[in-house]
Amino acid sequence: MRILHTSDWHLGRSFHREGLLGHQGAFVDHLLEVVEQEAVDVVVVSGDVYDRALPHVDAVALADEAFARLAASRARVVVSSGNHDSARRLGFGSRLMDAAGVFVRTDASSVGTPVLLGDRHGDVAIHAIPYLDPSALLEPWSLGHRSHEAALSEAMRRVRADLAARPATTRSVVLAHAFVAGATPSESERDISVGGVSRVATTVFEGVDYTALGHLHGRHVLSEGLRYSGSPLAYSFSEADQVKGSWLVELGATGLVSSTWIDAPVPRRLARLSGTLHDLLADPSLTHHEHDWVQVTLTDPRRPARAMEQLRRRFPHTLVLQFPIPAADPQAPPRPAAGAGDHAIALDFVRHVRGTGATAAESALLQEAVDACCHDPDQDVLVTAAAAPAPGGAG
Repeated sequence: MRILHTSDWHLGRSFHREGLLGHQGAFVDHLLEVVEQEAVDVVVVSGDVYDRALPHVDAVALADEAFARLAASRARVVVSSGNHDSARRLGFGSRLMDAAGVFVRTDASSVGTPVLLGDRHGDVAIHAIPYLDPSALLEPWSLGHRSHEAALSEAMRRVRADLAARPATTRSVVLAHAFVAGATPSESERDISVGGVSRVATTVFEGVDYTALGHLHGRHVLSEGLRYSGSPLAYSFSEADQVKGSWLVELGATGLVSSTWIDAPVPRRLARLSGTLHDLLADPSLTHHEHDWVQVTLTDPRRPARAMEQLRRRFPHTLVLQFPIPAADPQAPPRPAAGAGDHAIALDFVRHVRGTGATAAESALLQEAVDACCHDPDQDVLVTAAAAPAPGGAG
């Protein structure tokens, strides 16, 4: 049996306000090509189909299209929900979709009941464990303590109980959405810690032929049979150096035979550049980054005026401009003097951050902003009403 392990599609997500739905659609096209070219029997998605619990209608339409196309392909599909998904919404119609070969599992009550598929060697039990909220399961599952490891340990106890009742020749696959010890997070994952505890030990998943992990956006190999596929696209600049794709896993008569990495298409590369504005604009070695999505850290001792405008002339897809966080400044200005006006405080801030005072035009703009913030438009109504002549009076 050939299984394509994917996760963390995050349909509907944007990248620093850049829409990604078209790129996510291209990944779905790629997925279907891999299914046919590599004779894939099962596609598994280990959580976070959507980026949010209330996905945009366009994201729902893409998910619908993806599942319909996969259902019409040679492969069957097993999906579990992640912490970004709404279990109820993603799981709507799951009993009907089973008949089409798309098995969506989002309810904790289904844990321990596998999707049972077969090949010429016999049965493969695929246990799709949805994202488990330890707080919600603390009492129903009698966890003893509130942690992700406690919840997943109980889930795996149920999985092993099911496998123990099956023939010894039954091979096993588990889908789980968790932060497993030994892997490294990116900046784009949502924190799932409970009371400061989020990591789960690798030993929780022992005794299974292959565990398809989701949640972390970078690929990781924790053991031969315990892997993260990561997200199909980069969702933060911390993922600039990650290779995106899916694991093609092959099960033989006695278990795992091989795991092969399949690269996903890269719609636009990510680059993190650092240097002075002059150097970044003049350096010929940076030409190959001119069409990338770019994050720039400017190291100029004084912040240049219109820096983003200048950067985008060379790097039109610059999305983030930042400056190094300075070390503690022994000459940091004291607290504003008692009675200092808002305008004076704003001017002091500009001088401290940039190293030079505001220009006359900037000072005037700051004054306008301060006046706008302090102005109460309701007062105009009161003043106008007070000045208006009484009804019947002289006009």
